[in-house]
Amino acid sequence: MKLHPDPRSSDNIVTAYTHDSIAVGGRVHTRSLLLLPDRLDAQWGPDAFADLSLLHLQQLAAFSCDVVLLGTGRRQRFPAAELMRPLVEAGRGFEIMDTAAACRTYNLLVGEGRLPLAALILEKDAA
Repeated sequence: MKLHPDPRSSDNIVTAYTHDSIAVGGRVHTRSLLLLPDRLDAQWGPDAFADLSLLHLQQLAAFSCDVVLLGTGRRQRFPAAELMRPLVEAGRGFEIMDTAAACRTYNLLVGEGRLPLAALILEKDAA
């Protein structure tokens, strides 16, 4: 799916998404990543939703942001409440959605001048 960014937005916007890749500013990434308007971490993350751990959520809680968008892969799935505890304890707002929706929501929030953190899971073997 080709996404059309607001040209006034940061360079770190999602320009395209497929089930196998996410393009940020035209650069293609093929594994899970963290995305903020001014930062990209292409080394973050689980290789599948089932690999999401407490450590991953603790890493998300450490960022200063308006909201955490957790993209759970090809379909929306909800992590166990215990995994979400670091975000709750840090007072971080969060939304859980499939990765395509997280990409769209991230771009919308960046276009509004907000500071979202998108944690985007790409699953190679998901059906």
